Amino acid sequence: MKKTFITILSVVTLFACQSDEQYEDLNRDPKNPTQVDADFLYNSATKSLFNQMTSTNVNNNVFRLLGQYWTETTYTDESNYDLVGRNIPESHWSEMYRDVLLDLQTARAQSTSPASIAQIDVLAIYTWQQMVDTFGDIPYTDALGLSTLPKYDDAETIYLDLLDRLNAAIPNLVGTGFTSADKIYGGDMVAWNKFANSLKLKLGIRLSDFNTALSQSTVESAYAAGVFTSNADNALLTYESATPNTNPLWVDLVQSGRTDFVPANTLVDVMNTLEDPRRMTYFDENMGAGTYIGGIYGDNNTFGNYTHIVGYDDGTSLHDPTLPGVLLDFSEVSFYLAEAGHRAWNVGGTADQHYTNGITASFDYWGAADLATYLADPAVAYATAAGDWRQKIGTQFWLAMYNRGFEGWTVWRKYDNPTFNLPVVTSNPVPTRYTYPVNEQNLNETNWSAASAAIGGDSQTTKIFWDVN
Repeated sequence: MKKTFITILSVVTLFACQSDEQYEDLNRDPKNPTQVDADFLYNSATKSLFNQMTSTNVNNNVFRLLGQYWTETTYTDESNYDLVGRNIPESHWSEMYRDVLLDLQTARAQSTSPASIAQIDVLAIYTWQQMVDTFGDIPYTDALGLSTLPKYDDAETIYLDLLDRLNAAIPNLVGTGFTSADKIYGGDMVAWNKFANSLKLKLGIRLSDFNTALSQSTVESAYAAGVFTSNADNALLTYESATPNTNPLWVDLVQSGRTDFVPANTLVDVMNTLEDPRRMTYFDENMGAGTYIGGIYGDNNTFGNYTHIVGYDDGTSLHDPTLPGVLLDFSEVSFYLAEAGHRAWNVGGTADQHYTNGITASFDYWGAADLATYLADPAVAYATAAGDWRQKIGTQFWLAMYNRGFEGWTVWRKYDNPTFNLPVVTSNPVPTRYTYPVNEQNLNETNWSAASAAIGGDSQTTKIFWDVN
């Protein structure tokens, strides 16, 4: 577990450097600092988190494939759900633990401002939730300490602790925290409060089928405290036009010169059926004006035979190096509130109202036209769209999460909608989680075995605890 050992070594080094301050003062070279500044660590962790969640490099992030927004052209292992061949779970595991959570923990230890500590905690809570929602039970209590063989914690227990930590952090989001190092909100504590409460809403709604009472109290509390109310509130990181600070999509889709992806027929077929105006912002019209043909999911798709991701030919949108990365947005929040509205919880509106807000926010974000016509379509309008509330909300929520593969995959896991395709080459079932990294099996076998047994087996089709439908 090479990367784990690197993490452990980093922690040991940090503690060793702080164990004898008097000796350190006598031997410190002012031109070669031994302690990394908290601002730098916080900024680095933020960028690593956004990069990991935004990237489409198949060695690091295949969530757009799991969400069936895109499919592959020449190399199709990942869209056929071979996630172990490139050791993708290990890459994600290491990046989130080492370059996000460890940096945040180290920055926290060096911070004295309650607001700065609260900012760190909110980002850490976001990351921990993402890890639970990816793997299930994970190392948590022992994860960032000195243990070389960390035990795994129960996923539900982690969720409960994350809620407690979030409730403790939110009151401290006042005054002055990180400012210039905060590339999300620039130290705006009003914005941070909305982000934290929107994250609380997200945690709460995940539990709605598993622990309805706790879900309701959490969701209503978050809403009352103030969640996102427009796209102006979105948690974004704006990238720069030159490497190494471009959007990772630009690196993979433009700088690489590769043509590895086309939109999947899963997505294109649904949007064609609804005559969704967002097609013009999601896709190129390389097949002719108004014509969109999705690549067959999991098949070898000749690049020139199918619709392209917008930007392949005109250099815009997803090929813009400055396109912001997104951790959480108003559309996502609106669809969470739509479910709460369906359940008649106190969230300031009906399912229909929040559902409409979610679609509207997506159109606004992408600059799509003909919103009114789309909302009036009986196949889209909440009152008349096909299926039950899970199908209505799930389908439009999934469409709105285009370019946010993890959330789109999670929508499918939670709402069981829309219907996904089986990959052509293998017909393997759609994963409901990542398996644990192979290195965990080899070097932390006892704890890996216990965790695997606890969740019902280390399989790609084992469900996360909240996925009970």
